[in-house]
Amino acid sequence: MGGNSSVSEMRFIVDHNVGKLAKWLRMMGYDSLFFNGDDDSQMVRQALAEGRMILTRDSGIMKRRVVNNGRLKALLIESEEPERQIQQVMTSLALMKNLRPFTLCLECNHPLVERSHEEVKDRVPPHVYKTQTQYMECPTCHRIYWRGTHWEAMTRKLEKLAKTNES
Repeated sequence: MGGNSSVSEMRFIVDHNVGKLAKWLRMMGYDSLFFNGDDDSQMVRQALAEGRMILTRDSGIMKRRVVNNGRLKALLIESEEPERQIQQVMTSLALMKNLRPFTLCLECNHPLVERSHEEVKDRVPPHVYKTQTQYMECPTCHRIYWRGTHWEAMTRKLEKLAKTNES
């Protein structure tokens, strides 16, 4: 990975002890893998191989040579509370500058593809079909996304978190 990669290309691997971060980061448009294993060495190898930053509450990872010598970027998450965790990550890494919200599948981290109104006709609830015009689909798990009330609530929450970060 080159030294000049932009913030928007930041990729993460999220330890199981801060698992909710993966979904929040995906929501913001950041490629984020959820590591569910217990083998820290495996997570470190994967992070190095894929150019990912580790987000963890495990201080042992921070003591590893690859982290100390700067070869592997890692951020020790201080709080147990998911909202504080995402605030710490947003602040420490200035993530609000390069947001691409709702471009990745929240479940499987793959880039979403735009779908026409007609293409989703039999795949979304009738009310949604009548009231929404923009749709995105995950080409992997085939989940359909639209800008409904859930999307609005998440957007408000992101904006609130961003404001809290600025103050």
